[in-house]
Amino acid sequence: RAGNVIGGGDWAKDRIIPDAMRAFANNKKLLVRNPNSIRPWQHVLEPLYGYLMLCQQLISNPEIYSSAWNFGPNEEDVKSVSVIVDIMMKSWGDKAHWQQDNVNYPHEASYLKLDCNKAKNILQWRPTWSLDLALDETVKWYKAYFNNEDMNKFTLNQIKKYTSDEPLP
Repeated sequence: RAGNVIGGGDWAKDRIIPDAMRAFANNKKLLVRNPNSIRPWQHVLEPLYGYLMLCQQLISNPEIYSSAWNFGPNEEDVKSVSVIVDIMMKSWGDKAHWQQDNVNYPHEASYLKLDCNKAKNILQWRPTWSLDLALDETVKWYKAYFNNEDMNKFTLNQIKKYTSDEPLP
């Protein structure tokens, strides 16, 4: 299981990151349902790396590693929706803005968190990117998309940055 996964290429409706990117790109106000809800945010590359580590171990030791696993951010990166939106607004720049949507929506949990100690202690997996960096890289991805950049190259550069912290030329 993974926490609230963010990153470029998510176009689903009623998800805060793609909704924010569409709103900011079109100079529209982002309406936020539950700004005080707290979630375990992480870049999509974080759990993917954990899944690959787990797959390696499953091949050689299936009896030890065949069980449920959680991959999520460090404690300091479990933040409220309003904090996420504020960071994205700063990263996006221009006239990005948001307000709380006061429509009555179905109930959502106000606080979600994952216990990732098993992945950290047994697999030695650790999140690599801070939440600030993950959000900045996510916003950069969407800006590149809206600027009609080569998204295959851009995405491969982000993966290279994640794995080595040095983008390709």
